[in-house]
Amino acid sequence: MFHVILGVCLALSPDQCGTILLPRGDSTTQQACRAGADVLAADWLKDRPDLVGGAVACRANADLLAAALQEIAPGIHVHFGTSQQMEETPDGRIANLGVIVGRDGVAVIDAGVSRAEGQALHVAIRRLTDRPITHLILTHMHPDHVLGAQVMVEAGAAVTAHHALPQALQMRADSYLDLIARLYPPAEWIGTQVVMPDSLVRDRATIDLGDRRLQLRAWPPAHTDSDLTVLDEATGTLFTGDLLFRDLTPVVDGSLRGWLAWMDSDPAAGAGLIVPGHGPVSESWAPAAAPQQIFLKALADRTRQAIGDGLALSAAVPVIANALQPLQNSWNSYPETVARNATAAYKELEWE
Repeated sequence: MFHVILGVCLALSPDQCGTILLPRGDSTTQQACRAGADVLAADWLKDRPDLVGGAVACRANADLLAAALQEIAPGIHVHFGTSQQMEETPDGRIANLGVIVGRDGVAVIDAGVSRAEGQALHVAIRRLTDRPITHLILTHMHPDHVLGAQVMVEAGAAVTAHHALPQALQMRADSYLDLIARLYPPAEWIGTQVVMPDSLVRDRATIDLGDRRLQLRAWPPAHTDSDLTVLDEATGTLFTGDLLFRDLTPVVDGSLRGWLAWMDSDPAAGAGLIVPGHGPVSESWAPAAAPQQIFLKALADRTRQAIGDGLALSAAVPVIANALQPLQNSWNSYPETVARNATAAYKELEWE
């Protein structure tokens, strides 16, 4: 497999450059790749006046950087992100990403934090199979999961997401792009765009890959207001997105009460393998979910206590955070996240 590679720089800052992989140019031979490369690159650039194109080349798949994929069940592959907050990493690649290979196509679950990560995932997929990438499923709207989506769209994928994701993502799109540009060098984020879904899930939906069916379920507000889970029927593998955190401290960006209700609802019933949004895979729900459940319940209890004691938000947040310190050793990036969670919990629970 050969890929069209385009060098680009920012039009206003020509010393800030990156590398773009154009999936539509994928070819089995270098000659076929080269034949359409210049036209493809020019077409890609014409709608991006902020970028200036440079050299166009065709490079072998084996010569490009690829995301590390681990097969956890037949046809199920996962790229495991770094279990830290984005601000603590050099590239923001913290989310777990899934690849499900079916007879008729490939479904990708989340696309990473940038075009660069999406490209690395695409290269890795092409090392597994030349079957078409037919679907991209976004588990929620956070940047570490969605900003690599354009690569999969260019590869031919239709994008599916929770019905609340478009509004949530539209509201945050500019701030997400600003965030990655502030945190990382241009080679990591150049060319990144926000993509909206083609189809929305309001309750449940099914994706058929020919020899395997994926069951999608949209949930009420919990981790966010756009959480979606994916169950592969063939292997019983459940992708929870960030409804389940392991190692990395959970982040409340939807409804604490809703999240606790979700955890109490036996959401992994029928699953034999559970892939969280962050952290390692588990074969059992109870040990995987227990630390998060303990943390969220403690957050709710301590927040209600602070509200009951009459503390204002500014006074309550440090009190809640201090009360939760005994749980710190269970989680990565804990101090950076716990105060944010206390603020979100207070704003929700003060109106009970």
